[in-house]
Amino acid sequence: MSELALHPEPALAQALHDLADAQDRSPEDVALDALRRHLHEEGGRVRAVAERIAAEHAELLRRLGE
Repeated sequence: MSELALHPEPALAQALHDLADAQDRSPEDVALDALRRHLHEEGGRVRAVAERIAAEHAELLRRLGE
């Protein structure tokens, strides 16, 4: 898998560097943690919607599977 290169606008890059400096961490580590949290939260939301749709249309899905 290739590396992902991000090019945030200057204000966002500065905020990232400031936060990383305040936490004595690298900007890359701070960004990776934020990305992990975001993917985890969004994945949960998507799963919840998919489960709700599947439950609401369970009968139709069952009939389509026959």
